[in-house]
Amino acid sequence: MPIPEDVTGEEIDKDVRQELQSLPKTLADDVARNLVMVARLIDEDPEGAYDYSRVALRLASRVAAVREAAGFAAYATQKYSEALAEFRAARRMTGSVDLWPVMADCERGLGRPEKALDMAGAPEVHKLDKAGQVEMRLVAAGARRDMGQLDAAIVTLQSPELASHSVQPWTARLRYAYADALLAAGREGEAREWFAKAVEADKDGSTDASDRLAEMDGVEFVDALIEVDDQDEQQDERQDVREDDGDSLPVEDAEPRDLTTAVDEDVVAVEENHTVADDTDDDTDDDEGKDGVDAEGSAGGSGRETGQG
Repeated sequence: MPIPEDVTGEEIDKDVRQELQSLPKTLADDVARNLVMVARLIDEDPEGAYDYSRVALRLASRVAAVREAAGFAAYATQKYSEALAEFRAARRMTGSVDLWPVMADCERGLGRPEKALDMAGAPEVHKLDKAGQVEMRLVAAGARRDMGQLDAAIVTLQSPELASHSVQPWTARLRYAYADALLAAGREGEAREWFAKAVEADKDGSTDASDRLAEMDGVEFVDALIEVDDQDEQQDERQDVREDDGDSLPVEDAEPRDLTTAVDEDVVAVEENHTVADDTDDDTDDDEGKDGVDAEGSAGGSGRETGQG
């Protein structure tokens, strides 16, 4: 697959770069550049990211970072079975539990929320850092909702991290999930409060909490570009109607006329009309005299022809 010239492979994380050192340099550079493309596209173009991940996987399937990248690309395209297989492979290679929460979420994606809950209670969770534990809590709450256990989902999300006033990388998502669960349970007042708290913590727009809050408040957003396009279409329709009716062009499309010249032209036109009228009267008198003579001559001729007959 084509890779832009500005992608060198040096952009990847240094730990990943170190893993690739086990490969020949040319091969390592090719794999690195494909991994850069995966990271670059995974949010905006998941399918494109997935394609690049398959190339990297074909080149270096025994590198844990490659298997992990392939797993996240498959996860982004909702290929949960494939993603789970890649995450398991990466975990076997590294022995790390960092992928445990996303592996449990793949179980949810495969329609196995009970399995995700089992993983949430496994000893591996205690080995996760704080961010990983919060992710595991989010997955467990999602599994509860998958099973229709809304109240249990709400209780699952109630934690010291949720109650904390400090803002961490996971705070906005945790508050958002809690607000969404409250809303699903019909507790709209509390939901609005927590959506507002999520907005306060969401500095980089990782959630649509502001839109959800506005929706609850009855605020309707209108796309300015769409509105301008609609106005242009309406203007074109009105113009078409005028042209079909035979109306003249709009004032702004007509050529300006010099008023002084216009007055002179009108005077000349009036004088010419008077002159033409006088000439027409004279011609009329002459024509009447001629018509009389012709009439008499024609009558006499007709008599003679009759007499001769």
